[in-house]
Amino acid sequence: MYTYTRRYTGPLQAVIMDLAGTCVDFGSLAPIQAFLNLFESEGIELSEAEAREPMGTEKREHIRRLLTMPRIRNQWQSRHGQMPGSDDIDRLYQAFLPLQTAAIAERTKLIPGAIALRDLLREHDIRLGVNTGYSREMVNVMLPGLAGQGFEPESVVVATEVPQGRPAPHMSLKNALELGVGAVQACVKVDDTATGIEEGLNAGMWTVAVVASGNAVGLSEEQFTALECEEKEAILARGYAEMAKSGAHYVIDSIEYLPEVLEDIERRLAEGECP
Repeated sequence: MYTYTRRYTGPLQAVIMDLAGTCVDFGSLAPIQAFLNLFESEGIELSEAEAREPMGTEKREHIRRLLTMPRIRNQWQSRHGQMPGSDDIDRLYQAFLPLQTAAIAERTKLIPGAIALRDLLREHDIRLGVNTGYSREMVNVMLPGLAGQGFEPESVVVATEVPQGRPAPHMSLKNALELGVGAVQACVKVDDTATGIEEGLNAGMWTVAVVASGNAVGLSEEQFTALECEEKEAILARGYAEMAKSGAHYVIDSIEYLPEVLEDIERRLAEGECP
């Protein structure tokens, strides 16, 4: 008796990237500021670490998960006399939208390496897509700023327009469909959160986690650059250890180092390796 294995050995066809913390908004600070402001307006103390824990998920789901955290839930119960329910989540989400939109509008600067990466992908006929836990209204605030810097993805998918957000594979698969990809093995998903990496893995794609520019470090570009060498190395080491647990095929500082990874993936594909 014999079995046969079918392997894709062609070139890369698409790179699909998360937005905040991956290709724009170094440190992924826009969502965090909005969540902190939202819960402060409710009289609830929320730490930045707590706000970052569900990062990568659709924003209504993010709020729901924050409210399930024991410390947050207890504060809510003390203030409101009952546990938070779906009506509370709906109300908070509606209040969150303008806060998030305002924060996004202020943080549209591309992460270093984005334009060089765009040029490389064009040169090698590799399609470029992005997806995000933002809603369409939120992402529409960001896209003009990206276009003004020369960064215009061919596919933009948001969590509210697929059956299920991360870690389900739906967004990456919708990107692949819109980009005309013929094999998911020829796609690379790049993200700064574990749930975004899980999305790519669930879609059957290669995955690359970024650390320095994203949620694992959570500092602005200026703050990160100003760190002393020893402190920077310690913070990066913690971030690498955290993102390694996501199961990503590669872990790098930022998309500035993605070209070498893409070259290695092309080599592995040519040798018959699958994600």
